[in-house]
Amino acid sequence: MTRFSPRTAPLRRAGGLAATALLLAAGPLTVAAAAPARAADPVFTLGGPAETALHPYAEGGGAPKRSTAGITVTNPADEGYEGEFTLTFDLTGVAGIADVAFHPGPGVECETKGTRSAVCTGDTLAPGLSTVTGLLLGAAEGSEQGASGTIRVTGEARGATSTPHAAPLTPFTTRVTVGGPDLVMRKLPFDHEPTPGQKQQAPITFANRGSRDADGVFLTLRYSRGLDIPQRYSNCAYTTNETWTTARCSVEGAFEAGATYTLAAPLTLEATTRAYRDLFVYGIQEAGTVPRAASAARSERGSGTVLRAVPLTKAPAARGVDLEPGDNEQEAEFRTANTADFMAYGDEASGAAGATVTARLGFHNDGPAWIGRIRSGGSVAAVDFTVPQGATVTSAPKGCRGVTAEGAYREDRTTPAPRYLCPAPTAVRDGGGLDLSFGLRIDKALIGAAGRVTVRGPGLQEAGLPFDPKPGNNTARVVLNGQSGGGPSPSPAPPAKGGPGAGSGTNPSATAAPGTSGTGAPGTAGRVGGSLASTGSPAALTASAMAIAALTTGLALFAAARRRRY
Repeated sequence: MTRFSPRTAPLRRAGGLAATALLLAAGPLTVAAAAPARAADPVFTLGGPAETALHPYAEGGGAPKRSTAGITVTNPADEGYEGEFTLTFDLTGVAGIADVAFHPGPGVECETKGTRSAVCTGDTLAPGLSTVTGLLLGAAEGSEQGASGTIRVTGEARGATSTPHAAPLTPFTTRVTVGGPDLVMRKLPFDHEPTPGQKQQAPITFANRGSRDADGVFLTLRYSRGLDIPQRYSNCAYTTNETWTTARCSVEGAFEAGATYTLAAPLTLEATTRAYRDLFVYGIQEAGTVPRAASAARSERGSGTVLRAVPLTKAPAARGVDLEPGDNEQEAEFRTANTADFMAYGDEASGAAGATVTARLGFHNDGPAWIGRIRSGGSVAAVDFTVPQGATVTSAPKGCRGVTAEGAYREDRTTPAPRYLCPAPTAVRDGGGLDLSFGLRIDKALIGAAGRVTVRGPGLQEAGLPFDPKPGNNTARVVLNGQSGGGPSPSPAPPAKGGPGAGSGTNPSATAAPGTSGTGAPGTAGRVGGSLASTGSPAALTASAMAIAALTTGLALFAAARRRRY
């Protein structure tokens, strides 16, 4: 398959010319030893669901219910590939069990050959995972409950880099079964605008609307940082990260087709003192069909009673795949009346013209609420930094964007900007924040030159923070040569981060180091609650010049002595 990347072609030609020049300069032996190896062909992988359940055939002649199975190809390269690829479907394993139709993706054509096989072709594979075609599966007329068969998919990709023939794709097999459970989670009627500390009962209720029983169920509860479920059950494994707590509970029993179940005792869902905008997600699946989560090894088992489900209704009791996976989960969104105090902090530095200092700035969330945009994934705030007069930014944190002095878009991305906008993470925990580090070169040693640090909305058109009741502490300063001239001092450093939630939402590489305040003498730097590095001071430059002069003089005397000797 031909690799396609027009943007990298000039770079490759330039790189090849440079490599050739170096090899010729090194001599023929080097050229022979450094012959480049041809890159290996990429390995494309076929995939899809391991098993798909089908609604039983409707004997009364009603419209058949179809299940969908997406067949995918994974391209491991960072670039797209162009070249013909072919997928071949062997349908003999589901003859008399399932009727198969195709819903091909963009640029793909599929053709069935009777009821035994089908072929799909295309000419482009994007990087990563792509769905080539959907299989539309319905139970065949005369098929029996529990009947099962397999569909085998093979493929090849032509135009591979190292061989003129077709490169095979790793084969894939999916199992199709008639009938199965259909677990449906009932939506709970929560109060979606609670107050901090408010508790609500959550009587998790689900039904099996399928054609077969479920042999055990797996209940998953996910709730964001502002919520809590005080009960910790012994048959649940709990995992907590910066944003979510996840409980995975294995509930034993035979959950019969046609029956509805609820928990023996309802859960308690609490809006904590840090609640603001939160989500509660609750889902149900049959046991044995849920892959083991990567985080399960880091989970903790609850020490309370066993979580049990009891029937609400009874119905006339073999494991199967869920017929309608889309209705296995529900979610509830909460908007709690709460606040969070985002406090900006700045820094101070002293130095002569030409010195470079490091300024640490940012903001701290003094709570009580945590703030997260967990649904949209956008930043919750931004740090807006205006550079002090007479200074130039030599290094800025990754992700910070330079703008004009007025805050407008700046086309030039290579030269230092007079102002920077730095986005905060998607979630900032109570006690967390954003710590940033800027390198500043002092071009003019102006007394009390001050830059402005503001924590604000994430966009230039979103100045306010609607959750912050104290806008007066949203601004701080970065002061250069302020103390030696009796100028203003910067705002205090952020409170020490310790205890639960410490350091959450910060940039670890830019976290301010603890320190003490001090009066920075010329050529030095000081900070309230931190420290500043300074380079290029007059004393250091003078010492370097003296060392160079001494070395030059010594070399001249040594040369003169050699001439006299010979």
